[in-house]
Amino acid sequence: MRKWNFRILYLLLIGPLAGQAIGEERVIPEFDRWDAEDIMEICAGCHGIYAQGTPDGEYPRLAGMNPEYLAHQIELFKTRKRINIPMIPYATDHELPPEDVRTITAYLASIELPRHMSPLDPNKEFDALARLEESKKVTNIPHYPGNPKAGGKLYKKECASCHGSKGEGRWDKRVPMLTGQHSKYLLRQIENIRKGERFHDSPEDAELFREYSDQEIADILAWLSWQDD
Repeated sequence: MRKWNFRILYLLLIGPLAGQAIGEERVIPEFDRWDAEDIMEICAGCHGIYAQGTPDGEYPRLAGMNPEYLAHQIELFKTRKRINIPMIPYATDHELPPEDVRTITAYLASIELPRHMSPLDPNKEFDALARLEESKKVTNIPHYPGNPKAGGKLYKKECASCHGSKGEGRWDKRVPMLTGQHSKYLLRQIENIRKGERFHDSPEDAELFREYSDQEIADILAWLSWQDD
């Protein structure tokens, strides 16, 4: 089997993809692409063929996320420390043994989702099918209703130290990106943290999230939704 090794350095001249920090170096483990694509056929049923997730917040975007973070979440599903009904049939060592987890998480991390369509080349014949396929990969989060200016202030106060100044996440700390993730999915997770159904950083975090009003949460989501424009 052919092995693929990805060492990705996003430079200022290239510009970041959705949810990725400018100039951040991200090392993706070696993986077998053909095995990964076989596993992805199962994941794609919910998360999409490009792991782009769904705008309704039911399934998160997984593309471009830290493989160690993804592997940790799978382990939480396996041990039932994090409950997610659709994942129960798949989050077992039988369906997802450790080797498959390493393969699929590296593959997911390697998927690049552009923020915008590439510009048309007037010197080339227009290819409608290719344009349609390209459009399926574009992930640009619609502006969430709220006050992004107020949300930015709250975000910088409570979230930026871990999730990055623009919500790009911290690859080295296994902290997930928020920019480029679907707003309704983020809202669902915040609600779960508030109810104590999902662990954040510490048990006290549930109370911290409850201190913010629904409008303040909406403002933070609004600010995040502007960061991948």
